[in-house]
Amino acid sequence: MQPAEIAKIQAYMRQAFGSERLNVRAPDKKGGPVEVNLGDEFIGVLHRDDDEGEISYAFHMTILAEDL
Repeated sequence: MQPAEIAKIQAYMRQAFGSERLNVRAPDKKGGPVEVNLGDEFIGVLHRDDDEGEISYAFHMTILAEDL
């Protein structure tokens, strides 16, 4: 994903979840996952899907039973 695209997604997610602490980070390595953090805590990854020109994004968050 391009930086401008990541910035738009971050703005959308901050508004949707009501938190300015939410950050969407570009991957450290090319082809790596886009990371989503809440403050300093990693909370999930974001994937881009381009299906015949229709673009969508999927946010994947795993919750471990031991964290509950």
